[in-house]
Amino acid sequence: MKANDIRPGMALIVDGQLWQIIKIDHVKPGKGPAFVQTKMKNLQTGSNIEKRFRTAEDVEGVNLDRRSMEYLYSESAGAVFMDLESYDQTTIPKDVLGDSLLYTKPNQEILGLVYNGNVLSIELPAAVDLEITDTPPGVKNATVTNVMKEATLETGLKTRVPDFVNTGEVVRVSTTTGEYMSRVTQK
Repeated sequence: MKANDIRPGMALIVDGQLWQIIKIDHVKPGKGPAFVQTKMKNLQTGSNIEKRFRTAEDVEGVNLDRRSMEYLYSESAGAVFMDLESYDQTTIPKDVLGDSLLYTKPNQEILGLVYNGNVLSIELPAAVDLEITDTPPGVKNATVTNVMKEATLETGLKTRVPDFVNTGEVVRVSTTTGEYMSRVTQK
């Protein structure tokens, strides 16, 4: 495929390594040829790099199988996930997952990225709902101003929430930025 056809979430083989595209920018400078600026994550080591491709450059695309998996628990070697079709359990090293576990609760269903039968990483949804376990009490009339306070969520993630949100409430958090999006009403 041509570099111009690269999209976020795709997987490529670059220099013999498997990479997933995280972010992409098509750049047309005033002088010189157009190029594609990418931010990529190595699916074997978890490291991130930025790489520039010429738009007409050929790149080797890889089809990753996305399978439904359930996050079971964490151990010293990494996080254990179970394939919901075959019930096989796989351990993914914590350094490959990075901060992904801060957005994942036990028994949560998630997409696993599989290549050649091996689970390499997970794909997070755009947002997750997490319960606040610790935050200072709110101040009266806090809705008048846009005051934010620190909150710790059930997975250990720390984020800033509006002053009117209290401990025990469930909030929606963006998995790309880690920022508070909204309160979630319980049914």
